[in-house]
Amino acid sequence: MHSKSLYQEVILDHNRKPRNYGTLEHSTHHAVGHNPLCGDRLVIALNLDGQNIEGIAFHGESCAICKASASMMTSVVKGKTRSDAEILIQEFRDMALGKLDPSDENHLGRLTVFAGVRNLPTRVKCAILPWHTLHAALNSINSTSTEAADDPMHAPVDRAS
Repeated sequence: MHSKSLYQEVILDHNRKPRNYGTLEHSTHHAVGHNPLCGDRLVIALNLDGQNIEGIAFHGESCAICKASASMMTSVVKGKTRSDAEILIQEFRDMALGKLDPSDENHLGRLTVFAGVRNLPTRVKCAILPWHTLHAALNSINSTSTEAADDPMHAPVDRAS
């Protein structure tokens, strides 16, 4: 299947049936992410057991690309360690910005379906917002935005040690 049609199919599937959509009872970490340009607003909640992401959920109002990205992200990071999640956050961001070639060695797996978003500059922040919000939640930052100092396109992501 052509990568563009696969991308569209994945976006439509995850938009219609988002995985891990809803609220998470008794979350240990959460953050609100906002993309003022598109109007996307997401809440990411997770349960950390030590360094492991035991549970994760998201809800909010967002475009199809943002919702699909959040849906796939939550599926991929559930059960992973915090440091594995931070690696995925960095790689996804780099791929969306065109700094990581999806054919190079990475940990993204099926998330590479979002590689084409780098050719849609107005949609890059839509795809990155869930990842940026997950990073905030993991680091106990209650809210984040895609604008100004919080802009994931320009602000460096600090890897947790």
